[in-house]
Amino acid sequence: MSLSMAQNSTNNMQKFNKARIEIHLHLDGAIKPETILYFSKKRGIKMPADTVEELLCYIGYDEPLDLTQFLERFSYYMPAIAGDREAVKRIAYELVEMKAKEGIIYFEARYSPHLLANSNVDPIPWNQKPGDLTPDEVVQLVNKGFQEGEKDFKIKARSILCCMRHMPEWSAEVVHLCKKYRNEGVVGIDLAGDESLSTDVHSGHGKAFEEAVQCGIHRTVHAGEVGGPSTVKEAVDVLKAERIGHGYHTIKDPHLYNQLLKQNMHFETCPWSSYLTGACDPDFTKHPIKRFREDEANYSLNTDDPLIFKSTLDKDYNIASKYMGFTEEEFKRVNINAAKSSFLPKKEKEELLCTLYKAYGMMQNNVF
Repeated sequence: MSLSMAQNSTNNMQKFNKARIEIHLHLDGAIKPETILYFSKKRGIKMPADTVEELLCYIGYDEPLDLTQFLERFSYYMPAIAGDREAVKRIAYELVEMKAKEGIIYFEARYSPHLLANSNVDPIPWNQKPGDLTPDEVVQLVNKGFQEGEKDFKIKARSILCCMRHMPEWSAEVVHLCKKYRNEGVVGIDLAGDESLSTDVHSGHGKAFEEAVQCGIHRTVHAGEVGGPSTVKEAVDVLKAERIGHGYHTIKDPHLYNQLLKQNMHFETCPWSSYLTGACDPDFTKHPIKRFREDEANYSLNTDDPLIFKSTLDKDYNIASKYMGFTEEEFKRVNINAAKSSFLPKKEKEELLCTLYKAYGMMQNNVF
């Protein structure tokens, strides 16, 4: 698919403007450029540009890069945010506002408390001196930002805390924070980062996810994005993942794929992200999401990192409509999938599903 085709995908397109759910979204990849510039100036941190348009030229991109090049984009702007109490709370609040404007009624945003705290590790994240903000306080600030945003913008926001593959020593604290704040907005745990770094039951990640299982903490894992089916199998068998972040390459292992279809495993797919990270064939008509749709798999549509991808959820919906044959009924189905696979407690999940069914003019029988 050419870039011009992708850029034109918002034109002459069937729109789906009814209630939406998003469950694969990175808080630190969804920050307003204006907010980055505000805190860089306030904190005396030099940015590569002084205007929103110029900054987006450094942060955002339109042509595929590999995952490593994509991750490097965070280093341009995270020094302005990480370690600052006001900034952390503000980006959480503003995310609720942004998602409300996209017609989203519920989202789960994920982040690493340690990276937003700018934890004292070697090398120090973002090449910046560590401050006194702790991962625990980061979670409190994000929770407060979400709660204030929920009140003001009338949608529901929850968070998932990320373990990072390259920092297994953080994972014990991440699962502790999931337990501590499970009744204050934190609904699950994730594993993100370089998929080439394997995980076993004896690693820091393995032990953290084992504890999550024992404590009833919901689990999702980035796998099968740029890594092969083995990363998905590891996520399911070792980490006991309930959802898979991306998971496109699962289809290369028919036995595993069929097994996960039978288990109703949820795949958190992100079409535009998969194009820009080089995770999939750039021809959207050959995208694994088409296979998921044809097989009636349990999956959702999400933005991933809309700041870097210069996108909103509309772009992903437009791609699905133009290149993957989505109809309004399929958009309804993937949003119901997302609601059913959300990490909300049962009662709140039932309420969310009833809200969707009402918005879609559907019968509310058999909520689950």
